[in-house]
Amino acid sequence: MSELSLVELSAATIVAVNNLSLKPGQEQFLAPVSYGIAATVINPQTSWQRVVLDGDQVVGFVSASFDPEALEEHFRSILWRINVDADDQGRGVGRFAVEALLAEARNRGVDHVDVIYEAGSEGPEAFFRRVGFVPVGETEYSEVIAEIRIAD
Repeated sequence: MSELSLVELSAATIVAVNNLSLKPGQEQFLAPVSYGIAATVINPQTSWQRVVLDGDQVVGFVSASFDPEALEEHFRSILWRINVDADDQGRGVGRFAVEALLAEARNRGVDHVDVIYEAGSEGPEAFFRRVGFVPVGETEYSEVIAEIRIAD
């Protein structure tokens, strides 16, 4: 793995992001990437979307939102999705993306970031726990709400 870097989602990277692969079983926990990308068009002021590069190869995507006026607290600073290509999972790409998101949150003066996910053995729960997210509640649809506190 060469040096990981983060760039804004752009016309140059969008096709590669849409073609990120998943491991078998992961597709049931993740809507198509194009759904997340659409958030930029709908809410460009609050959306934060970045592409993770390994050299010049797209290996991941992270999408979040910072909306201090969101009606529900857990939507004010939220990680909407994180995708790491199947061949690159387990190499620190996801952790790198989460750390970049937390740095962005810290720069915005936010004290925590939430994530909502569906529990399941093939799902993202183990990853979220490894990077520091702690379950704090549940949605009306029995999805897990977890947060990570941002240290000063």
